[in-house]
Amino acid sequence: MNIRGAKQMQSPSQRNDACTLVIMAKAPRPGLVKTRLAQRLPVEAITELYRCLLDDTMTLARSLDDVEVAIMCPASDGEALTQLAHGALRVVAQKGEGLAAGLTSVFAHFTAGGQQRVVAFNSDSPHLPASVLASAFAALAGHDLVVGPTNDGGYYLVGAKAALPTLFDGDGMGTGSALEALLAHARRLQLSVGFTDPFYDIDVEGDLTRLAAELRVAPARAPRTALWLNEWKQAVAELRTGTEDL
Repeated sequence: MNIRGAKQMQSPSQRNDACTLVIMAKAPRPGLVKTRLAQRLPVEAITELYRCLLDDTMTLARSLDDVEVAIMCPASDGEALTQLAHGALRVVAQKGEGLAAGLTSVFAHFTAGGQQRVVAFNSDSPHLPASVLASAFAALAGHDLVVGPTNDGGYYLVGAKAALPTLFDGDGMGTGSALEALLAHARRLQLSVGFTDPFYDIDVEGDLTRLAAELRVAPARAPRTALWLNEWKQAVAELRTGTEDL
């Protein structure tokens, strides 16, 4: 869907159903977040990076008009994330383990009250234009499912209007075939699918160096993350050139 058209879309208050944006998050604990990046940067620094990404993501989510924002997380992380959100967002514990179980929990929980447009969004793309999130809710007006594909074969968001218990079965979450598997399940369930623009999240070194370049030009897109990148700019530059194995 064209980002430039998002500003002309109806706000959620003009629609006949409610909209909820759910951030899929973990507590920022050393060794448990952004583990691929921690192979080249100190684990404490990567933990702080994730905290910055999550904080900026919450700010982005709350910038949307007439959209409720919540967090879905593993049960063990609920208290820590409530503190990080300063009590401003509802934090809901998922049922089961892993991201697939978390996504299943999102739609089971947030569509249970009736007509609802629910979008689950990752916690490490705070640089995404808010208009893309708005376009995800708009796409659900005419589709059963909306997906935001990433360049590595995954997806940064998925939205639906109903509980879909088998949509994420055997999804291979976190692999290069995650999007392909999701769309195969959608076809099996005969769901119509809309798409937001392809984007990238922060998983590997190339993602981080790309983000650093973008935020040097426009730090207001993710200000806390931009500050972290400025503090670690030498180390991030070495990731790009491969001059040092940190």
